Amino acid sequence: MAQNERLADLKPVRQRQAAALALWRWRAPVLAFEMDADWGVDPHVLESLFRLATEPPGEQSNHAYGQAFAELCTAPIFESEVDPDTVQLFQLEIFGGLGSFGELLDTAGLDEAKRVVELSSGLAGYLDSLVEGSFYSHPSEEAHHQYLANLADRTSGEGYFASRNFVVESACHGALRTFPDSDGLLDSSAGRELLALCEDFGEELVATLRWLRTTGH
Repeated sequence: MAQNERLADLKPVRQRQAAALALWRWRAPVLAFEMDADWGVDPHVLESLFRLATEPPGEQSNHAYGQAFAELCTAPIFESEVDPDTVQLFQLEIFGGLGSFGELLDTAGLDEAKRVVELSSGLAGYLDSLVEGSFYSHPSEEAHHQYLANLADRTSGEGYFASRNFVVESACHGALRTFPDSDGLLDSSAGRELLALCEDFGEELVATLRWLRTTGH
């Protein structure tokens, strides 16, 4: 089933959770690297946004998320023009994803959820292009090739990170079909397992972004 069809097959409350999990995959890349002091971004506010996104849907959690995002937007970076390096570019894209998640809370719908989910897949594909365009061999290149070979026909010509994102996303969407509507992702062992699955992928993203920065990309 295509990505959009799998997402559309979920109930609206679970589409929201799918979007939260898509953001969670990029939580580590946002928080693992120290940000430029001139950006004025409070990492505690960022952390709270990721956690609030995992909470059960409701007026209180939606309001708390909106307040936290409004606080984030007071940072000077949102009124500045910057020339980001590779890591900073990904961080800025996720800032945008956090904003899109806020729009999903205001206007719940497939299009809003899809925007967040597709951001994750798009960034994973872009990371593949950076790795492939590097003058250096990725330290896990052989393992990545083996992973893609083992997937067989599950992905069609995509790179390692796009394929990994697809597999993690598929697992999340499949599991969400059985979730109680009232539960947040941190409220059950099944939800925490999905978050851990996304965190594992996030750590791989961090390692590769650190490698790209070290090799001067």
